[in-house]
Amino acid sequence: MINYLTRFEHVVEIGIGRRTDLAVTLENAGVSVVATDITQREVPAGVEFVEDDIVDPDLAVYADADAIYARNLPPELHRPALEVAREVDTAFYFTTLGGDQPTVPVERKTVQEGTLYVAHDGDEQST
Repeated sequence: MINYLTRFEHVVEIGIGRRTDLAVTLENAGVSVVATDITQREVPAGVEFVEDDIVDPDLAVYADADAIYARNLPPELHRPALEVAREVDTAFYFTTLGGDQPTVPVERKTVQEGTLYVAHDGDEQST
C-alpha cells in the first residue's frame, strides 16, 4: 500500500484505530497525513488527527486530500467512503479484513499485505 500512497502530497486515513505505522511511514516519506476515527485516538507527532465518522462525514476534512485510504475497512463502510472520495474528487484505496470482498467497483492490486483495492466509479466491479 505504501508504494501507491507515497506519490501523493496529502492523504487522509479513515479509521486509524491503534495502527499508526502506515501513517508514520507516509509522514516520514514527506506525505502530509490526516488520520480520522469515530473516537479520539493518539497519533504520533507529525500526523494530524480529526475525529470524524465516514458515515456522517465533515467533507472539509477530506476536501484537500489527493487520496483517501483505509486499512481493514469493513464492508458496510466501503460505499460511504467511496461516496466521500467522489464528493471531494479524490482517489480511494483500501484493504479489507480477512475474506471480506469489496462492495464497490474496484481494481485489485497485489501488495505485500495482500490485496489493495482501488475504488472506481461505475456499477460493475473489475478485477
